[in-house]
Amino acid sequence: MSDTALKAPRNAPPRTAAARRTRRSAWSRRRDRRGLAFVAPFGIAFTLFTIVPLLYAIYESLFTSRIIGGTVFSGFGNYHQVLTSGAFWGGFVRVIVFGAIQIPIMLAIAFFFACVFDLGVAKASRLFRTIFFIPFAVPIVVAALMWGFLLEPSYGPITHLANAFGFGGTNFLSSGLILPSIILIAIWEWTGYNSIILYTALKSVPRDVVEAAILDDTPLWKIILKIKLPMVRPAIVMLIFLNSIGALQLFVEPEILSYQGGSITNTWTPIVDVYNTSIANAQYNLGAAMAVVLGLVIIVVSVASMIFRRQRGELS
Repeated sequence: MSDTALKAPRNAPPRTAAARRTRRSAWSRRRDRRGLAFVAPFGIAFTLFTIVPLLYAIYESLFTSRIIGGTVFSGFGNYHQVLTSGAFWGGFVRVIVFGAIQIPIMLAIAFFFACVFDLGVAKASRLFRTIFFIPFAVPIVVAALMWGFLLEPSYGPITHLANAFGFGGTNFLSSGLILPSIILIAIWEWTGYNSIILYTALKSVPRDVVEAAILDDTPLWKIILKIKLPMVRPAIVMLIFLNSIGALQLFVEPEILSYQGGSITNTWTPIVDVYNTSIANAQYNLGAAMAVVLGLVIIVVSVASMIFRRQRGELS
């Protein structure tokens, strides 16, 4: 047998392996293209409704419209005005105070009811979960109008109730009580939503761990605080950051209450300030600069959330 005949079988497997790699590579490329087809609708919508408006806002913020002289390029002049505006940053401080009070109270109430539903302490828990979730299903505008009627200084039912208990002349929409009133409204609106998320997280806690604690006669409060709470801490951390971003975007409640006699200024929150600057005062360029600054703050909070959760091993 010749040397060529002996070498041929040895050379065959490499050619077969190369062909397989070629086929796998072609199949992988086709698979990737199929994935792009599924992702494309979201990518197009995200680009059109998020990226493009953001770039347009940045572009608009670099100009200034004047009654005499038209629109002129002002560079970072609008940003300098925003960054040195005490009223704008005063609104930031107000929403930070709002979030620092509202978020812990809301999450504590949501976690308590999630534990009650998970442990089966309450009868007809499905019915109570549905009732507890209903406020989230109410549109925010409708909820703000409803609470504005309840807290109305002259004819509001809650005001009459406060008068009956000896707190006569209480105005829940005054400058001193408007922030606690909005905190109350936000807790009513969002507690059900957060409780459902925490209830879902509690369902992932192994039942044998809880049953073993019950067999050891562990008190209920220890089961909740020592077993369930640590296991749902990632969900709580996620909700803290999500609600913090929501607090920075506070707008509907103060804007609606301002039409119902609430002591709301034009710069009460950053979003209210952006709205009044852009729409009421027709200073679109300055409003765009405010929106960009607010967007950057929200991006910083979002990135900080991802870094924090990744360091804790909650994100891969």
